[in-house]
Amino acid sequence: MSIVENGRPEATEFMHALFPHTGGGYRIGVTGPPGVGKSTLVDKLALKFRSAGSKIGIIGVDPTSPFSGGAILGDRIRMADVATDPDVFIRSMASRGSRGGLATTARQVADVLDAFGKDVIIIETVGVGQVELDIAEVSDTTIVVLVPAFGDAVQAMKAGLMEIGDLFVVNKADHDGADRAVLEIESILQLKAETDWETLVLCTIATEAGGIDELFEAIGRHRVFLETHALLQDRRRRRIESEVRTLVETRLRQELWGPGGYGELSSYVDLVVDGEETPVSAARRILEAKGLVGVFGGNEI
Repeated sequence: MSIVENGRPEATEFMHALFPHTGGGYRIGVTGPPGVGKSTLVDKLALKFRSAGSKIGIIGVDPTSPFSGGAILGDRIRMADVATDPDVFIRSMASRGSRGGLATTARQVADVLDAFGKDVIIIETVGVGQVELDIAEVSDTTIVVLVPAFGDAVQAMKAGLMEIGDLFVVNKADHDGADRAVLEIESILQLKAETDWETLVLCTIATEAGGIDELFEAIGRHRVFLETHALLQDRRRRRIESEVRTLVETRLRQELWGPGGYGELSSYVDLVVDGEETPVSAARRILEAKGLVGVFGGNEI
């Protein structure tokens, strides 16, 4: 797994060998604003899946430490119920600045867990308040977690989370305003594009495992819905498409901005500031220097 996460040269061959063994694991994405209790919810949900006999993989995409560049790694502390279970594998990863808070390699780590026989793979995205839309591209079921805070649902709508959620959870439902939050979310969900799946809004008290049974059942209902409407394979096709696109974009970024790349960029920026180049001509010269203009057909830049 470290081979994949660290992008070592042998990772490509490793993933090529593993990929034919993937496809058996059901992937659940959990996202939401900071402080809503996502990790505690994942802990209780994983415990419920274990009681049903499932083997679990958990990927927690943590904030990147500004000093070490590594993950802050708090998930094991907040997942005490399953952390010592031999059939639960928990992997914390640094987001490393990835757009949407979802580390690029989290997709491949999920594939590794899938290939090694995990029945359910839960991916929890970093709670940094950023748009967490990436999670929908890597999950079969996407759960958006909110709390009864005033305006929380409205902020989630602005962030785009309302568009990606298959299930919505109002956690900390023992706090004041839980019923109002449910009504608010249901009202906003009426504005979503109409689909055959009726998005559910559930209440939980994760610290006490309250509502976890209902959430577990709702995930099962959504999985059956996807399977009976031939949508599961469609989602997985989109996931592969997204992964291929991300890998290509990552490789191009490495090619453009690898060792010395930013110094080269700075030199061209100086030329633009001095009036000797335009942003368009500077971009073209950088691409020409990397031999990429011909690759993309030539005259757009």
